[in-house]
Amino acid sequence: MKMLVVIEGGNLEVVETETPQPAPGELLVNIAVSAICGSEVKGYKGGGGVGTNHGHEGAGVVAAVGEGVDSAWVGKRVGCSAISGCGQCQWCAQGAYTWCTTARKFHSAMHADFVAIPPMACYELPDSIDWEVGALVSGDGFGVPFHTDRNIHNPDAAKIVAIFGLGPIGLGSVMLQHYRGRRVIGVDLSQTRLDFATERGADHVIKADEADAVEEIKKLTDGLGADLCIEAVGVPATLKQCFKAVKTGGQILLDGEQGEVPLSPSEDFIRRDITASGCWFYHFSEIPAMCDLALSGFPVGDLVTHSLPAKRAPEGFDLFANGQTGKVALHWSGDDA
Repeated sequence: MKMLVVIEGGNLEVVETETPQPAPGELLVNIAVSAICGSEVKGYKGGGGVGTNHGHEGAGVVAAVGEGVDSAWVGKRVGCSAISGCGQCQWCAQGAYTWCTTARKFHSAMHADFVAIPPMACYELPDSIDWEVGALVSGDGFGVPFHTDRNIHNPDAAKIVAIFGLGPIGLGSVMLQHYRGRRVIGVDLSQTRLDFATERGADHVIKADEADAVEEIKKLTDGLGADLCIEAVGVPATLKQCFKAVKTGGQILLDGEQGEVPLSPSEDFIRRDITASGCWFYHFSEIPAMCDLALSGFPVGDLVTHSLPAKRAPEGFDLFANGQTGKVALHWSGDDA
């Protein structure tokens, strides 16, 4: 089978390797589409992880089952989630695998023709959802923007949203917040990504190296600040900007992973009644609602700006790493794959 791996020097290559066999309690999924995540690009640019494949957003057809798994799975169209849990705790019972503290497991290696994965991490997709959308709604491509939206504490009061970082996660939030009828302000360094955001519903965009984002947001909001600020970069300076750009009584939603950031309980929270909420990944139980949203007409697929055959995966990563894309979808089936 074909599989994308990191090789010496931090480069990427599609290689031929053995097809995995499903272990007891696993499915073997023939991947149709996988999607590139920003978390992979950080490692790719760092030149580490030789021989690895951290792809964790994929969709395809179940080709075989391991011992103890119902053979009725074979032939089903599924989206693959990167995270599964123990299946026994209160969080798993709610489909919140990310909160499982007993046996949470991360699943990767989805940039390949086949991947072995537990059934509890697979969601059967409606026939009318195409492969790209299937990979997005069962992965963090659209899952994170959707989960972030669900973490808004007072949706009725959220009229203006400032989104810092317009990579795929930020771009997905632009699309969803625009769809919700909110006024959207996008901030990024990449003109390409600013253009993508404008095309997908942003009312205003700010190029962060040409203007002070906080000052511009204040100008656009009569000096009050945005009702919501979404941090989708994972940079300390950007997070600090969110606290300055949000209005008194507003909310900050954090998507971008990062280390310690010095904040003042008094200045950043207490004296302005600011709420900050972490939004990690998404819940497996949210996939049906994401599918319903897609089927009702929300253009989830517009998050993809580049659809490439698998053999061009290294090119897709280069474009992504240089801020030239939204979501990149890699197609593993078909004559040109």
